[in-house]
Amino acid sequence: MYSKLCGNSRNPLNLLRRTYHSDGVFGYKPNARKNTIVPQDVLKRRSENANFYRLVEAYRQHAHKTADINPVAFTKNLSIQPELDPQRYGFESNDIVNYEGIIRCGKRDGTVTEAVEFLREAYGRKISAEFVHLESEEEIEWFSQRLEEISHETLSDEDKRRIGAEVLKSQNFDRFLANKFTGVKRYGGEGAESMMAFFSEFFQLSANDGLEQIILAMPHRGRLNLLTGMLNFSPVKMFAKLRGMPDFPDKYQATGDVLSHCISSTDLNVDNKQLHISLLYNPSHLEAVNAVSMGKTRSKHLCTKAGHYSGNGEMGEKFVNIQVHGDAALAGQGINQECLAISGAPHFEIGGSIHLVVNNQLGFTTPAARGRSSRYSSDLAKIISAPVIHVNGDYPEMVAKATRVAFEYQRKFRKDIFIDMNCYRQWGHNELDDPTFTNPSLYQIINKRRTVPDKYMDKLIEESVITKDEVDKQVTDYNAWLNSHLKAVDNYEPEDPSFQKQWTGFSQAQHVVTTWDTGISEDLLQYIGTKSVTYPQHFNIHPHLQKNYVNARLTKVQNGQKIDWATAEAMAFGSLLYQGYNVRISGQDVGRGTFSHRHAMLVDQETNNIYIPLNSLHENQNAFLEVANSILSEEAVLGYEYGMSVDNPNNLIIWEAQFGDFFNGAQIIFDTFLSTGECKWLWSSGLTILLPHGYDGAGPEHSSARIERFLQLTDSKEDKPDGDDVNMQVCQPSTPAQYFHLLRRQMLRNYRKPLIVIAPKTLLRLSAATSSYSEMTEGTSFQPVLGDITTEPHKVNKVIIASGKHYYSLMESKENLKVKDTAIIRLESFCPFPTSELQQELAKYKNANEFIWSQEEPRNMGAWTYLKPRFENLVGKKVKYVGRETLPAPAVGVGKWHQEQASYVITEPFSVDQ
Repeated sequence: MYSKLCGNSRNPLNLLRRTYHSDGVFGYKPNARKNTIVPQDVLKRRSENANFYRLVEAYRQHAHKTADINPVAFTKNLSIQPELDPQRYGFESNDIVNYEGIIRCGKRDGTVTEAVEFLREAYGRKISAEFVHLESEEEIEWFSQRLEEISHETLSDEDKRRIGAEVLKSQNFDRFLANKFTGVKRYGGEGAESMMAFFSEFFQLSANDGLEQIILAMPHRGRLNLLTGMLNFSPVKMFAKLRGMPDFPDKYQATGDVLSHCISSTDLNVDNKQLHISLLYNPSHLEAVNAVSMGKTRSKHLCTKAGHYSGNGEMGEKFVNIQVHGDAALAGQGINQECLAISGAPHFEIGGSIHLVVNNQLGFTTPAARGRSSRYSSDLAKIISAPVIHVNGDYPEMVAKATRVAFEYQRKFRKDIFIDMNCYRQWGHNELDDPTFTNPSLYQIINKRRTVPDKYMDKLIEESVITKDEVDKQVTDYNAWLNSHLKAVDNYEPEDPSFQKQWTGFSQAQHVVTTWDTGISEDLLQYIGTKSVTYPQHFNIHPHLQKNYVNARLTKVQNGQKIDWATAEAMAFGSLLYQGYNVRISGQDVGRGTFSHRHAMLVDQETNNIYIPLNSLHENQNAFLEVANSILSEEAVLGYEYGMSVDNPNNLIIWEAQFGDFFNGAQIIFDTFLSTGECKWLWSSGLTILLPHGYDGAGPEHSSARIERFLQLTDSKEDKPDGDDVNMQVCQPSTPAQYFHLLRRQMLRNYRKPLIVIAPKTLLRLSAATSSYSEMTEGTSFQPVLGDITTEPHKVNKVIIASGKHYYSLMESKENLKVKDTAIIRLESFCPFPTSELQQELAKYKNANEFIWSQEEPRNMGAWTYLKPRFENLVGKKVKYVGRETLPAPAVGVGKWHQEQASYVITEPFSVDQ
């Protein structure tokens, strides 16, 4: 069971087999899986026929360069590959050669001319492939054998009719919308209808192979066709959307989204077998959804419906991820490289994704020749040694054959594979665009040709697979069905998208502020704290960790005092695991922590084995901590974690940035998923983000988590007190106990909200920033405001409000300056904004006539612009700003200037005149 926490050990890219032992140790062993060895008799025949074998290998390697895969080529492919000339290998056309063990054409021998004709059909006509770059001999052998076999296979009449029906429906749907909804951008599938052959074939193969679910990420083009044609999406719902009607009933707090982002989560009956398809919501930021789909797929593999880690099967066995790409977006969007880079990494493997490139040969209006530097848009696949099948999209049957090969490859090797389906766009970027402005030659060809479905139906009629009357009836019946749904639009009421399956019992948050008891018993705190640093007897721990981490924590746990940040975090993790919630923390070096404080995983200094103490809390443990040290990526990794969080509410998913500033590499995920997913799509997520923050002289890129950006992304109101129904929480806890409660609160509520934690750096080891058991036991909870207990309220005439690490600097300055008339209170939660708590705290200071907001960040950053209107409109107090002046960068990079500013921001608040 536990190997699921490490990923797929079958990936031949991994030089080491990753295992997870039942005692909680992540281990590394040499990969025992060997490639299939080519039989000796075959090797002998190849040696005897070395020149012929060289010719065959040349076709396997180079034939794709001359293949007829472009359905709308306006320049003739004049490339000549000398490697493909038989005379180069000493052959004349009629020479007889032995085929056995070299090509699979059904014959033992024959002429070189016959062999070349067979090789052209297999590798260089309407379908071709790049696979000789694969690092595994077994994969190369398998691929060549399968391509040669399938080149002379034919589809059954039943399969042809099934595929024909789907491509014809796709065309009719586009024509129906063009007629009924003129002037609407629908991003239709015209020119790319053969993608329906891919989906039809893939769904058929999946159901017959016993797959349970396909998690599908797809951009705009052809999406509506797939939804209505194959994914049971009601046309009346789509037509209502086209008329501007809302997505959800009024009772839901939602903005909705554009038509081209619609989804379907549906069960298909394929050959009396059930197959679930989840087409995910996608933003218009191309390719961003791919990482989300990967994370959701991993969650499916790891978790049962109850949320517990499952021991059944392996990665890619029951759940498969499909990613559909546009050609220009695949080559141009960096998240694709990031997604491929994590696809084989421990804790991110999902058993291989199937990639379909809908190759329109245009990016917006830019032709392929100007849109990339590589020969193919799919060349990115080679960075992970993934094979690519190129196919001419004018031929749906060839697309179906490519799909079969791709499906079989993923099932056998559990690796990514790409299908590059070369096609075209009947119109421009959208149906209202004139593409001839920029691509006149291409569209002269497109405008003169018959459509893909029309050509294919002509072929099927000619083969007597179907009659013209049957084709006409299909069109008539389908249009009648669409018209019946169009007539029903006037009476359409949006469906109630209630929380179902693993989300049963959850809801949207209401406009109230609720305090959740997140404390646990002292005995449990002590037990978890002790277990968090307990390791096997013969485990060779680093001597520094034994003294300064293990022994130090045991002392704190025994005394129940001076609980530091890492210990409180371990107690939060352990208590959630104890209650049956899974915990996953992901990011760069999160196992030890950027600041070497966490050490949630211990590394044996002699064997390099890894041990995670919290995964051995008790014998019957069914929830686990996954420590996912990620690659050096932000966007793909955060998208991945978001996908895991929306799949199952029983997963506490945490992403930690190495420094808070580095989140900006994932800004698209924050903007289009995390902050807006619930209001657009009613997707709930409890994803927790840890962003280390604090000005300590490290310069512009290592100081600020840019609090202001996250506060600008919230829907917190300036004219009414905030409730729990804000789109996401932004908090800056100043004590380990506060952090402990925040983490536990994420899982104990009956709703899920993203949490941005403005996390500490220096506070991780600051003796003043520690907690005791009394702050974490039953009856305690997160406090959005922490008052001043060092100053008598009646003596106070000035109140400073601050947050985080800055509070401790101010307190130290207050003591050094011997200030007696100033209180300092801590704002721990920015959003939701704690109006009532602030009012209650400030009411203590009857004589105070000055209220100051003090922050480390420059005036144009930090919480100031967010806080000021709320403080004055909601709390009812005028507040002044004291801090750094405006800056274009988050911090200065000159040490002397930093020291001057640091001194100013902690002394000036005490000297401000009324």
